[in-house]
Amino acid sequence: MFEQTFKNIDDILHKDAGCGSELDYVEQTSWVLFLKYLDDLEKDKATAAELTGKSYTNIIDKEYQWSKWAAPKDKEGKLDHHKALTGDDLSDFVNIKLFPYLKKFKADAESADTIEYKIGEIFSELKNRIQSGYNLREVINRIDELRFRTHAEKHEMSHLYEDKIKNMGNAGRNGGEYYTPRPLIRTIVKVVAPEIGNKIYDGAVGSAGFLVEAYDYLRSTKNLTTKDVETLQKKTFYGKEKKSLAYIIGTMNMILHGVEAPNIVHTNTLAENLADIQEKDRYDIVLANPPFGGKERAEVQQNFPIKTGETASLFMQHFIKIMKAGGKAGVVIKNTFLSNTDNASVSLRKLILENCNLHTVLDLPGGTFTGAGVKTVVLFFEKGSSTKKVWFYQLNLARNLGKTNPLNENDLADFVALQKTKGESENSWTINVKDIDQNTFDLSAKNPNKKEEAALRQPQQILEEMKALDEESADILNSILELI
Repeated sequence: MFEQTFKNIDDILHKDAGCGSELDYVEQTSWVLFLKYLDDLEKDKATAAELTGKSYTNIIDKEYQWSKWAAPKDKEGKLDHHKALTGDDLSDFVNIKLFPYLKKFKADAESADTIEYKIGEIFSELKNRIQSGYNLREVINRIDELRFRTHAEKHEMSHLYEDKIKNMGNAGRNGGEYYTPRPLIRTIVKVVAPEIGNKIYDGAVGSAGFLVEAYDYLRSTKNLTTKDVETLQKKTFYGKEKKSLAYIIGTMNMILHGVEAPNIVHTNTLAENLADIQEKDRYDIVLANPPFGGKERAEVQQNFPIKTGETASLFMQHFIKIMKAGGKAGVVIKNTFLSNTDNASVSLRKLILENCNLHTVLDLPGGTFTGAGVKTVVLFFEKGSSTKKVWFYQLNLARNLGKTNPLNENDLADFVALQKTKGESENSWTINVKDIDQNTFDLSAKNPNKKEEAALRQPQQILEEMKALDEESADILNSILELI
């Protein structure tokens, strides 16, 4: 039901003059979906209060409740067309009354860790881009058919919302920064193995995939006490995001998955001076896929001891600094991090090897990130002791990854199993840090156990690699042009 509804909504928005891309479809579906979800959440809270003999005060005033303006019902429970706004009347109500009303929640909320504050933040950032009030009425009618009352309904909806975000990620370069394949995230979370009570952080939060998967992982690890539930809701998940759309989507994604007031802040993480980070600011767990290929301006670079314009290298310094002693991390980064010879890359490798135990490197095949030809690795490290040995695992698959054949959790099962013992295999090996070049700290993932194959690459494979290189070059050029 959810899947067909989302498809129908995309078809409606495709006809609307205000929505030109998959990014717009996700953004506009999100705010309507969010208000319907909020309405069902309020009904659940009112029912729960009634069962315990307490009263419940609605967050949203009656005039602005979903059942009043979006979906007023007649005596038979069907949409009352006499009361339901449409056309210009609906557009005017949403743009002139509803959005300004919801925006005020931010200033009126008791504190930042409340759902009221998050509602205000979301609607301060958002605009209704659906130009036709008739199209908006159709979207509302479709979303009103959805129910978010049972756990199964909420699970299905949040799963399909993830698919929507994935499509947005594939819609273009900007969207692609928001989406990391969920099987990879689940695997990273399993290996890092956070525990309830840990503070978990993603400084490049995007659509909040890492935080969502960590939440699902922690909910399934044990029977939760009331205190555990409160800890997960308010004192566990933290994120920062620079871009407006990603910030909105990430916040809503957390709320739709069940974290009512996620601690996600709309800010440029890299604008924070590393020297200002104190013990109270630190986290137990870092899970992230920082944007790579981007460039930061000179004034931002001044915040870091190792000067570089490359965003991923700045994020790595930030992550190492913001982890507590004994803290654990799983971070995705371009595989060139292991071997680049520029001064910043060499200094960064030295920093991580001397200040952290870089115990595991997962080397991923090209095509892991749909639409991006870059090769990546995942670095798993713990802060507080230097690295003596690094265990490498090279994911070698018998197929090419792509949009129609994405990475799945079974692909990573052997890695997860072997990682526990750091065993040696055709795909895994260990290096001693004292044996690497002490001037360059080169950590290139050269598998000594892989059987060499003499087979030539297929023409299609060569063309795909050429296309990927062209896209990467275009990304770098765009980054440079943004700075000019």
